[in-house]
Amino acid sequence: MTRAVVFAYHGVGVRCLRVLLAHGVDVPLVLTHQDDPKERVWFASVGDTARERGIATLVPGDPNAADVVARVSALAPDFLFSFYYRAMLKAPMLATARRGALNMHGSLLPRYRGRAPVNWAVLHGERETGATLHYMTERPDAGDIVAQSAVPILPDDTASEVLDKVTVAAELALHGVLPALIAGTAPRVPQDLTKAREFYEKTVAKGNAAAQARRCFEIIDVAIRGLGGKRSDIVRTRILLTRMEDWEQVASVHGEFFGGIRPANTVMQVVRFIDPDWLVEIEADAVVED
Repeated sequence: MTRAVVFAYHGVGVRCLRVLLAHGVDVPLVLTHQDDPKERVWFASVGDTARERGIATLVPGDPNAADVVARVSALAPDFLFSFYYRAMLKAPMLATARRGALNMHGSLLPRYRGRAPVNWAVLHGERETGATLHYMTERPDAGDIVAQSAVPILPDDTASEVLDKVTVAAELALHGVLPALIAGTAPRVPQDLTKAREFYEKTVAKGNAAAQARRCFEIIDVAIRGLGGKRSDIVRTRILLTRMEDWEQVASVHGEFFGGIRPANTVMQVVRFIDPDWLVEIEADAVVED
């Protein structure tokens, strides 16, 4: 029987742990986190799930401490799995797994490596994201890819809604590849790390204040959704113009964007922005409930 030690947290951790168990993987130990009392915990508990299945649990202060590494090593796992575990595992811990250590990441790697990948995908206006199962190295999110599953990001999706989709994507990716992983036939695709960088657009619609304002509001829209909010959470806007004669066309775009929503608004003229092609900048204040 294939044996795996699991490091997991969050709803992704719960779902992926259940996938391992459903495939008959022996999980003798689950390492997880103590919930932060300052954080609103709205997701299922990995610890509770493990205890319900009779699996030993451990909440280490440092998962890379020598005694923790020794305990995991004594279990002689074939695999280590990290499912939304919030700490990096170092080389001595990774080496305890005879057949490799794998992590489930909430993006389509190599894009959006690092923390909060779902939020960043929404903030950057992406139309697709997903989950990636990859081998772990000491460099974060850089190992060979084993499986990916993509999900759409709809124009009005919030970060929390996208995370729900990514949780399902993670379950599907693991479920689909696990038999091949156990059999030793799963693919290992090296990442093209040159694609990990983000490239930002240049100034849009030079000379067209209305088009630039529309782009500003698109950025505001994805930013507020990235925080789990919506347009109606915006309570104030400030429009900065280099040419006051543009105020009517920019105000028209403001009205199109907000519709029946009426945030407080201020229009001001400035001498210039850093880029002389910028005609308008729009700031927005929002109150997003936890």
